[in-house]
Amino acid sequence: MATNTVTGTSISMQSRFPQLNQRLALYSISDSRSASISSHRKSNLSFGLRPHSIRLRVSCAAKQETLDKVCSIVKKQLALPDDSNVIGESTFVALGADSLDTVEIVMGLEEAFGISVEEESAQKITTVQEAADLIDEIIENQAP
Repeated sequence: MATNTVTGTSISMQSRFPQLNQRLALYSISDSRSASISSHRKSNLSFGLRPHSIRLRVSCAAKQETLDKVCSIVKKQLALPDDSNVIGESTFVALGADSLDTVEIVMGLEEAFGISVEEESAQKITTVQEAADLIDEIIENQAP
């Protein structure tokens, strides 16, 4: 877990309210949990700082071979020419697929990869990359 430390910092702020138009200065940060603000006309104001965690979403892209196979299946299902530019970021809609085409694509993927895609998951697939990622996830979860 990373820790950030702030020392010797001064911040100047301007009030957003004209009637309180005064410059404020952050005079001290005693540690990572407290700070004090002082204005030229008012007494000091102190407050506590709370640590804020950042949530990161880590996403692993599908294997290139899975992506290539999905691209090939999508081209076949939509009767696209072999030289069509189908990449991971391609959306089914942009490729001309309607909802029935998307169902047929998912069925083709299930057959080609020997998997079963839950209806809820199938409805969330909008791009070739999402389909490839889901397939790799399903295959990984099936492995003993």
